[in-house]
Amino acid sequence: MTKAEIIEQIYEKVGFSKKESSEIVELIFDTMKETLERGEKIKISGFGNFVVRQKRPRIGRNPQTGEEIEISARRVLTFRPSQVLKSALNGDREPSTPASR
Repeated sequence: MTKAEIIEQIYEKVGFSKKESSEIVELIFDTMKETLERGEKIKISGFGNFVVRQKRPRIGRNPQTGEEIEISARRVLTFRPSQVLKSALNGDREPSTPASR
């Protein structure tokens, strides 16, 4: 699904104009991006968590030459789906509880 398709869905389901739908989607994505740039976590109930993690520098290898190279430190974005989303993806009606596993 593309950003344009998300805007179209909001336009059709909520009834905002296409311009308003576009502004809402842009505002949501901009807010999420700014939050993640600050290194803060985003938790969306029933969907999942977006977390920025710091990776340390490490030694890697060029697969063609076998030469060792340093992979620099960097920040990476991880997404962890909620149990509700996992259940929906697997066709379950309700998420399983830890006691029922």
